[in-house]
Amino acid sequence: MLTIPNLLSASRFPLAAAFLATDATPARVALIGAASLTDVLDGWLARRQQTTRLGALLDPIADKTFVLVAISAFLIAGELSTLDYFTILLRDFATAVGFLVAYLLKDLDPKNFKARMSGKVVTVLQLAAVLALVLHATLLRPLIWMVGAASVWAIVDYTLLLRRQRARA
Repeated sequence: MLTIPNLLSASRFPLAAAFLATDATPARVALIGAASLTDVLDGWLARRQQTTRLGALLDPIADKTFVLVAISAFLIAGELSTLDYFTILLRDFATAVGFLVAYLLKDLDPKNFKARMSGKVVTVLQLAAVLALVLHATLLRPLIWMVGAASVWAIVDYTLLLRRQRARA
């Protein structure tokens, strides 16, 4: 179903492609801003009137795609180490495994997992790390550690949620 929130989520895919197409700092900063703004707006609008099953799937995929593409661009350019790359994406890899586990377990439905504060914090920190990479900011190292710590928090948070839901099923 095409709703404004779903269109805002989907807009992050071409924003990710545009991020790859340019290496100009002002353009990349604008793209990060646009991706962040569409993420805030789609969630705000969806919660008020237009929550859809498609949106519940599309929004996190769009978030992860934008971050993955942006971070990968810096890895390929040699501006980010492999360890930092995987630290920034740790939560996303764990989320993929979690959805696979939930899908394989008959008593769990991955569609029931809603965004939690821990996951939102990781996304904000990931986007801040991308911005720090673009701006060559000295804050990058502490941001990477913060993303890693928040990722561990999110993994534990979602794992406990999964266990509670499984116990109830």
